[in-house]
Amino acid sequence: MVTAVDVVVVGAGLSGLVTARRLQQKGLRVRVLEARERVGGRMFSQSLQNGGVVDLGGQWGGASHHRFAALLGELALDTYPSHYDGDGVLHWQGRARQAPLAPGFGESLLFFEPQQLDLPAAELAATLELQRAFAQLVAQVDPRQPWRTADAKRLDRLSVAQWAAERSNHKLARLPLAWLCRVGGSGGFEPWEASILHLAWSQAVAPQAESPEAWLVRGGAGQVPPLLVEALQAGDPDCVQLGQAVVALRQSEGCVTVVTAGGPEYQARAAVVAVPPQLRLAIHLDPPLPAAHRALLQRSPMGAMTKVLAVYARPFWREQGLNGLGIGDRPALELTADSSPPEGQPAVLASFLAGERALRLGALPAQERQQRILDDLVAYWGPEASKPLELIEQPWNAEPWSGGAFTSFVTPGTWTSHARLAAGDQGGPGPAAHGRVHWAGTEMSPRWPGYFEGAIEAGERAAAAVQQL
Repeated sequence: MVTAVDVVVVGAGLSGLVTARRLQQKGLRVRVLEARERVGGRMFSQSLQNGGVVDLGGQWGGASHHRFAALLGELALDTYPSHYDGDGVLHWQGRARQAPLAPGFGESLLFFEPQQLDLPAAELAATLELQRAFAQLVAQVDPRQPWRTADAKRLDRLSVAQWAAERSNHKLARLPLAWLCRVGGSGGFEPWEASILHLAWSQAVAPQAESPEAWLVRGGAGQVPPLLVEALQAGDPDCVQLGQAVVALRQSEGCVTVVTAGGPEYQARAAVVAVPPQLRLAIHLDPPLPAAHRALLQRSPMGAMTKVLAVYARPFWREQGLNGLGIGDRPALELTADSSPPEGQPAVLASFLAGERALRLGALPAQERQQRILDDLVAYWGPEASKPLELIEQPWNAEPWSGGAFTSFVTPGTWTSHARLAAGDQGGPGPAAHGRVHWAGTEMSPRWPGYFEGAIEAGERAAAAVQQL
């Protein structure tokens, strides 16, 4: 049996659901096909034993995330500011250094007041000098067409690690760039896995300087997808279909046939694929993708990330005048952040195993891995951190329909070759539409890729493009 609709959306993450919502609001008949037995993709919550809620995936909104804030307003969801009152902790070479946060990221050393960290003067000076050089590079990057950046080919063939090593032999100086690679929004790759052009582009389009972790959603960001589904199904009870993995998209004149693994087929005027780049490779397209687009997907791995949530009886760090922001060179956790609401319940520290650490530690027995996590929590926040009420791990690379967390990255040399060719007449930064098949997902956004804001913008752009067919 073949179901005829106007548009099929592949993937019921935030971007796919926003696409469907915008199209349905324009009077189009839409089907959203989701391979999982749940919606939300990487926007997903879990209830705690004490009745609270934590986000296993993305959780933050930023100061300039206007689309996300507007969507929450439409859904009548409240927000609260991230807790940054008090000192944070930089853990460097075996020592925890408490320091206040700097007024702005550009003047900081990974958010901290540099002169308050009691670091060797020569190392600190080298670190700040390398940060200034990187900031100058970010300012030169063409965010829409990074391959047009001055000296782009050389920068795209130079890894982050190589670029940093050319400028400083101080380990501390290289820490901020490595941190941006693994946990700074770009997400989950090592400094030798991507080019300095890619890292600079990631900060040009999703800058830490604009406070992307400024606030959280009361009750969890994971509330958003079910509410969007509820609105979609109010207009059409059959709009969202779970457990339907799309395996093929066949285009003929004026039509796309969408084939699922379970057998149902759909015919539509257009399809929007709203899944991470790597997952597109599992879908057979007829006609096939252009060679450059397929090569781009093969060079766009997902970042490696396990999110860790430690739940406590109370936010004891606040009682000590600390804000929960921990950054450093610990063997497991390079970032912790207070994810508790102002009233302190549930009391949660969010943290991450990122990049190679996520894969290496993920292969350990659970008890050994959790002990290493607890050891690092204690190193940042003291003995009380050793006994959480719950310690929750979400290994996103083990999720077959996500493949990783935050977003994808591209390997060295990709921006100035395959990505440039795949963009075609569209101009970039993502690949052009393939006939009547369009692309969404946070990775496709020209602004804030890897964030909810990017997912929403990509969905809105895809919906607008489909309406032009």
